[in-house]
Amino acid sequence: MTVAPFASGERPVPARRILQVLDRVWRRPGELAITICVFLVAALALVPFYRWAIADAVFHGDARACEADGAGACWAFLGEKLRFILFGFYPPEEHWRPALAVAALALLFVLSALPRFWSGRLLVVWAVTLPGLALLLKGGFGLLRPVATNDWGGLPLTLLVSTAGMAFAFPLALTMALARQSDMRILKALAIAYIETLRAVPMIVVLYVAMLIAPMALPSGLLVDKLLRAQIGVTIFASAYLAEVIRAGLVTIPRGQYDAGAALGLSSWRIQRLIVLPQALRVVIPAIVNLAIGLLLNTSLLAVIGIHDLLNTARASAADPNWLGYYTEAYLFVAVLYFGISHGVSRYSLWLERRLARQPG
Repeated sequence: MTVAPFASGERPVPARRILQVLDRVWRRPGELAITICVFLVAALALVPFYRWAIADAVFHGDARACEADGAGACWAFLGEKLRFILFGFYPPEEHWRPALAVAALALLFVLSALPRFWSGRLLVVWAVTLPGLALLLKGGFGLLRPVATNDWGGLPLTLLVSTAGMAFAFPLALTMALARQSDMRILKALAIAYIETLRAVPMIVVLYVAMLIAPMALPSGLLVDKLLRAQIGVTIFASAYLAEVIRAGLVTIPRGQYDAGAALGLSSWRIQRLIVLPQALRVVIPAIVNLAIGLLLNTSLLAVIGIHDLLNTARASAADPNWLGYYTEAYLFVAVLYFGISHGVSRYSLWLERRLARQPG
């Protein structure tokens, strides 16, 4: 089957593309058979899922309505437990504070995603906002009701730990990457030992060290908050992987770039800041985004040390005796949240890559 052009000229682009697809399918019957099989399998899976999630679902009522014969998904459970899943054991009358923290983080992400706001002032805003949000959640100072970090949980905690982990890991990772590329043997050896040691152990081991071993190494009487110890563990763990990502970008820069900077009379630091790092970081944008998404998902490991992240609050919500056993609905809701955040970040990284690729240099 060949596609003949219209006598009056070329076909419209949509029609031409459709005919090209049909032509390829006609020429490759194997692909047609696979496509039909995939659609059939998807239909067989989607039809019962639609009945469970929408047609037979219970959107209002109590647990008795969800236990009726023929009842599907119990979305009434989510309506009852939504605030607990999102905010954990945070006092209900103070939920405006974690909600404000999430909104502030979202706004900061949006501003940071727009190149027009990229400047040194944005770094200052980040440096002030992250501790400020922690103080907002903690309260005290005679202004807000104090809330212990043991009561923090849900979405604000997950976003704060992962965001602060990447933010504070970046300068440490950059230092380690440059040290590993340096000609000073002792500094290079220390950087290699730091990076390879942390990359050789799972994150859960780092968290256990922060929870169990670090307190014993501290002076007697000195207590460090559990969440702060976990945040430090997450930060140093992420910095080791981020250091290797940055180093991968550094090794792609030709030696001629360094020589050109030296010929212009620039110092080593200015060569790195003005010539090398902008090019190196542009190359490793996909790897940095992948690491950030992985760190967001790995915050679920905080549950093993008694910190109620988003996934752990979802699990705890289904353990309520009044709503016992609705784990599927809870985990599905959390999965949608994780997917939405991760997919949005990945799509932004693709847009940023295309935008930077159009810029010279």
